[in-house]
Amino acid sequence: MKRSRLTQAAVAVTVAAGLVLAGCGDADLAGGEKQTRLSVLATDVPQIQTLKKLTKRHFTAETGITVDYTLLPENEAREKMNREFATQAGTYDVASVSAYEVPIYADNGWLAPLDAYVKADEDFDQDDVFANLESSLTGDDGKLYAEPFYGEGSFLMYRKDLFRKDGLTMPANPTWKQVADLAAQVDGSEGASGICLRGLPGWGQNLAPINTVVNTFGGAWYDMDWNARLTSPEFRKAVGFYVDLVRSHGQPGPERMGVLEILDSFVEGKCAMMYDATSLASSIEADSSPVKGKVGYVPAPHEKTDKAGWLWTWAWGIQQASEHKDAAWEFISWASSKEFQELVGREVGWTSAPAGNRKSLYDKPEYQQAAGAWYRQEYTAATDSADPKDPGVGTRPYTGIGFLGIPEFAALGTAVSEQIAAAIAGRQSVDAALDKAQDLAQAAAAKYRGG
Repeated sequence: MKRSRLTQAAVAVTVAAGLVLAGCGDADLAGGEKQTRLSVLATDVPQIQTLKKLTKRHFTAETGITVDYTLLPENEAREKMNREFATQAGTYDVASVSAYEVPIYADNGWLAPLDAYVKADEDFDQDDVFANLESSLTGDDGKLYAEPFYGEGSFLMYRKDLFRKDGLTMPANPTWKQVADLAAQVDGSEGASGICLRGLPGWGQNLAPINTVVNTFGGAWYDMDWNARLTSPEFRKAVGFYVDLVRSHGQPGPERMGVLEILDSFVEGKCAMMYDATSLASSIEADSSPVKGKVGYVPAPHEKTDKAGWLWTWAWGIQQASEHKDAAWEFISWASSKEFQELVGREVGWTSAPAGNRKSLYDKPEYQQAAGAWYRQEYTAATDSADPKDPGVGTRPYTGIGFLGIPEFAALGTAVSEQIAAAIAGRQSVDAALDKAQDLAQAAAAKYRGG
């Protein structure tokens, strides 16, 4: 692992001179020195499981820094992280934060800025990080607060073999109307549903794809005066389209199926199409996948906009209350480095390398060969998503593509997603769901209207 003079010096001072406080963050070495221990809170996903497996043998062996991981399912990790950072308890030095949390945490002073570390650590090569991800992890003050571990966009996946069998052609850049027509025609081919879409409630579940549909259909959650717009014709048309598509040609029981469930269905050959995250391609093309080599990939469907795909990242941020910031940067500069991607490629396999965060990965012949079926579309999705600051038609007072960049959205989005899931399940109409959602959204934004 290449290390800059700054991080070498920081670790040497921290470990050898023992300038960090003795206690829960340190352990005594045989010579009386102090060994830095970092506590890392992260989502329990395959990429981070791989990171954990490689940490002791590589990072700790080279730096002397021990890393204690707490890995939790996304909702639990986010709940614990919110409590931890809001109170600045200092229990965790580093956490996996997303493009949603970073601006909010930064505005509250809960994250340590990384600019000085990046400037001093030339080996990290900040210019190699995708600019749109860097922008999403930058606060309103212009400072960088997190480094992406992996990034993703969204695209449409489809079964090439079923399309050939039924004489269908997937457009190179499909509209949602074209996707709906294709779903109707391919539905039932070899027992597969026409399309698989997320229906499970959750702002990070069904609302992630639904919001991209709302944006490209011309809808928005609020006007510039923070008046809710969930009952506008554009919003109703978008949600009505999504609900009708998944109910008419989607998988059985869609209201109970999130990203992992529809991925399983697609891999098992039960869906002819799926619109979801680019990061799922490695599972679809895994050696054990029944549909490996049978899948095509095209950009996220659109309507009134040219681009519609979401932009997302899990990134590493340092808690402002951490007493081990130098060691925390040393960890981040390893976990989000080009060298770590190469390490995973060599020891685990190139399709397991965290992708979507660095340009250089897509120039590597090894990755191009391993991810030949999808890396071009993955690169396009990562670099040419909708603009988080202007993702739809017309102006809006918030940022975000698959989410709204306001603190209230976590609770609001979940509540709205539950109403839409009830419509997907057939327990209420789309109009009834959006009437209730309108009231929720109007109340949630009262403070922005001065109410």
